[in-house]
Amino acid sequence: MLNANYDFIKALHLIFVVSWFAGLFYMVRLFIYFREATDKSSPEKEILQRQFIIMMQRLWWIITTPAMVLTVLFGIWMIALNPSYLLKAPWMHLKLSFVVLLLVYHFYSQKLLRNCEKDTLRWSSGQLRLWNEVATLFLVSIVFIVVLKGQLGWISGTIGFFGVGILLMLGIKLYKKLRKT
Repeated sequence: MLNANYDFIKALHLIFVVSWFAGLFYMVRLFIYFREATDKSSPEKEILQRQFIIMMQRLWWIITTPAMVLTVLFGIWMIALNPSYLLKAPWMHLKLSFVVLLLVYHFYSQKLLRNCEKDTLRWSSGQLRLWNEVATLFLVSIVFIVVLKGQLGWISGTIGFFGVGILLMLGIKLYKKLRKT
């Protein structure tokens, strides 16, 4: 029988996963706003960019990064409570691979924050919109892996992953088209 605290720890893990993703999604949206502010004239550009940097720093250091740390800690705690099942489950290995990639995404986003702070962000708003969808792909992949726990074969999973990616790309193109009109 699992430790009675396992479900409590899992609930906290999920709460911080949601907080982490909310922070990542909003952070990249702020990058987009920061980038688009460069097209404004002075003093509007400076005022907006200064405000966006304050918002980004607070979001990153008060919400997003602490949520990432707590997500990882509660995840490790769950594995420690049930290693005989979780560490032998192939779906968990796949999930942890995506989590490692998500951590890379997190720290690369932190690099983008540093670029904003130094006013050296070179990505276009379109590139940043695509970057935002990478987090969406991670979210969809991890949720399906955890919920289906290996019920979905690798072929179906791969097709689904790329299908979601294609739908996101089409959605971005449609949004871009509608925005121009």
